[in-house]
Amino acid sequence: MLFVIFKGMLIGFAAIAPIGMQNIYVFNNALTNNIKKALFYAFFIWFSDAIFEIAAFYGMGALISSNEIFKLMVMGIGGALLIYIARGILKDARATHFDQNTQVNASQTLGKVLLSSLLLVWANPQALIDGSLMLGALHGTLSGIDAFYFISGVLLATILWFYGITLFVGLLKEKLPKFFLVWINVISGAIVLIYGIYLVVHVLIILFK
Repeated sequence: MLFVIFKGMLIGFAAIAPIGMQNIYVFNNALTNNIKKALFYAFFIWFSDAIFEIAAFYGMGALISSNEIFKLMVMGIGGALLIYIARGILKDARATHFDQNTQVNASQTLGKVLLSSLLLVWANPQALIDGSLMLGALHGTLSGIDAFYFISGVLLATILWFYGITLFVGLLKEKLPKFFLVWINVISGAIVLIYGIYLVVHVLIILFK
């Protein structure tokens, strides 16, 4: 049992570490919110990722990836909403730059955090395809209770990763200069904006080619 859980954790760490969009979002939340709120928000990105990993592991992710119309809808709507979210992040960067007393990301409502978390996972074509294929294939090598232990290890790894980033950044941010916070907001907003534009353009190219 422990060996299978550990193997799942290794796969979980290996899968989540390179996904820049989610990690940057968690990093930015840790910088722009107090530690309690940042940990609360980190739960939503983990929860969204956990739903996807379970779906991919048990084959539903592959079904979504194989449905081209549904995938295009997710990417198109998700891309447009990500552009809107990026606008809010960049607006916060501007507010932080001009207001030296700004401590938190004022435009980050609970609904926006939940929506952002879902979009960063489910509107990510790389995750939909690569994650579905990898986790779905690994499920085929396991049987019975081992499959449950394995996916539990994957989920444990991702929550440790997201909460680890949040705690690390949250505890160190007080030592960071104000301009660092501003530029993290700018970089995060720019990445989310570029990714949103990429998704929308990708969908338009497919629809009109």
